[in-house]
Amino acid sequence: MKKEDRQQKIEHLIKKNKITNQEGLLQALEDAGIHATQATVSRDIREMKIIKQTKPDGSSYYVLLKQDYSDPKQRIKETISDIVTDVTNVQFVNIVKTTPRNANVLAALIDDDELSGIVGTLAGYDTVVLFSPDNESAQKVTRYFVENISK
Repeated sequence: MKKEDRQQKIEHLIKKNKITNQEGLLQALEDAGIHATQATVSRDIREMKIIKQTKPDGSSYYVLLKQDYSDPKQRIKETISDIVTDVTNVQFVNIVKTTPRNANVLAALIDDDELSGIVGTLAGYDTVVLFSPDNESAQKVTRYFVENISK
């Protein structure tokens, strides 16, 4: 099966079902008559920008990270306003606190848009670490976040 066809089926499956992990996605593909390895599905998840959405009860499932705006910078600004609670600058690093279970969403948006002054991200449960090439760039990133955090 061609990669495009498999990825189209994956998109259909995660839109139709609440698939919670790679094993579930592999099984859903198998049930649809598509054999794929875990490594292939893992690559598809990265390429398709599939992330986990968390429900209020704490459970999560796969969703596509789609650009809802023609201007990705606007989406980042709105996401910062919605989920970022604090930002701290330490030399060339920024530590960004988010609402619980939202750090990976912010990191994915930043990685996808290649936000100026950021060369890498590391996301956890409610914290994103942003790496800049130098202290000056990191301070600009801090100002950008502070300007967009909802008060």
